[in-house]
Amino acid sequence: MLVAASVRSSAQGDPKATSRFFVAFHGVRIGSEFVTVTRDQGAFTISSHGQIAPPLDVVTTKFEMTYSLDWQPRKLVIEGALRNQTLAISTSFGLTTAISDVTQGMNRGSVTHEVSPRAVVLPPNYFAAYEVLAARLPSFEIGSRFPVFIAPDGEASATVTKVTPRRIVNPDAATDLREYTITVNRTSGAVTVLVSIDTRNRLAKVVLNEQGIVVIRDDISTVMSREERVRNPGDTDVFIPASGFSLAGTVTIPSLTAAKLPAVILVGGQGNQDRDETHYGVSIFGQLAGRLAEAGFFVVRFDQRGIGQSGGRPEHAGIPEYAQDVMSVATWLGKRREIDPKRIAVISYEDGHAIALTAAGQGSRIRAVGVIGATGLAGREAVLEQQQEELNRLRATSAERNARVGLQQRVNEAVVTGKGWETIPADIRRQADTAWFRSWLLFDPAAAMKKVKQPLLILHGALDRERLPANADRLAALGTARKNAPAAATTKVVVPGVNHVLLTAATGEPDEYDSLPEQTIPAAVVSPLVDWLKQVLK
Repeated sequence: MLVAASVRSSAQGDPKATSRFFVAFHGVRIGSEFVTVTRDQGAFTISSHGQIAPPLDVVTTKFEMTYSLDWQPRKLVIEGALRNQTLAISTSFGLTTAISDVTQGMNRGSVTHEVSPRAVVLPPNYFAAYEVLAARLPSFEIGSRFPVFIAPDGEASATVTKVTPRRIVNPDAATDLREYTITVNRTSGAVTVLVSIDTRNRLAKVVLNEQGIVVIRDDISTVMSREERVRNPGDTDVFIPASGFSLAGTVTIPSLTAAKLPAVILVGGQGNQDRDETHYGVSIFGQLAGRLAEAGFFVVRFDQRGIGQSGGRPEHAGIPEYAQDVMSVATWLGKRREIDPKRIAVISYEDGHAIALTAAGQGSRIRAVGVIGATGLAGREAVLEQQQEELNRLRATSAERNARVGLQQRVNEAVVTGKGWETIPADIRRQADTAWFRSWLLFDPAAAMKKVKQPLLILHGALDRERLPANADRLAALGTARKNAPAAATTKVVVPGVNHVLLTAATGEPDEYDSLPEQTIPAAVVSPLVDWLKQVLK
């Protein structure tokens, strides 16, 4: 059954309020919208203007959407440009009809649609429209369905599938949010939208994962803002000196302190991950930090350079630079009175193993190194293996496989050699032509392992479908073959029934991550990690 919000769920606060939203595409800011919400004279009006660069390529000189206070849409007006062509949309709403007059370039037309009463009007790429959804969401429960009019194309059905509390913190304040996971069912297929609202029922953030689009309000998008996903007993926020900037992190201090504590540095994979290394809603490092501190370890997790509250320039950083950041953390730990500088271990997750192994090969401060969910292949091979697994999940045809693999191989060659970019689409080049990806493609764990003298732990989930368990075997073979360490210095643990995000799973496939009933990392993962750390740092 479709539901409609009652009048009581209208937006709270001032009758008129203006906010600025930034729009990012795959982590790169491409534009902004200035949004004003007004409630007066029996109407709820959203207006905005702004500009968003390609690939959206939208200029908005006027956006205005008006609802009655019982959420019946009245009028939509859009003026501006789309992909350098003039665009004007004017939609008038009756109780069950929507009449749209559309002008795009030299083309003009009119179309009439049937719409459900109190439909939420969401024209694509005009994110101010989500303000009314933010105002109405508090009256919806999980499982509620409601009508959405995708102006000027027609109506779709949306369903609230999940509500998750979130918290954004910066040095001055904390903002509590509720994140609603919404599935919009269109004729072209289902689309998932994440909509976050604040305690005033105002829009804070919109995420369109499939399109790589994030829209976020400016007060929670500053360089010093981050999402606080986990807060353990003993958590304290710190800033750690690095090479010309500071790394922002959280230390988790054990309650039972000794004269000199062993320490663990958690190192995440590359990407827009913060200190908690959150994947599919699972705060992997936040959880591990709490459990390791309970076992008596002083734990550090930190935002990568240029991410969250950390300084530095990530666009010029590859594996060596990120490894130097780890060494900066180790140096900082070694100077703390409560830390035993001879008992510092590094534990990495996913592709962070390249950083951890490189740091371990360079630094005598690191006593032991562990890798969780890592690949045992060279970077080029790992990228292709992961792509093959994704194509298997999609049940791609031979033609689709050949096209995708061929493109990836051309991308890899262009990244490494700097030649052949003319055959690569511009949007793909923006994502691939980075210092990190080049260093990743050139990374070979076999070469890195030869420099690692420390005890090595390889921990892997038996149901890992993103980094297949055979990778643990490859890494173990490289570890035991080291000439500068005995075979016994390499430990491999494959945990039955555990997937890539370290949860107990049924199949291990990514499409079941969100539906798993237990979102806590099990003891079967934590116990061997703790036992190994106690042994090598005793």
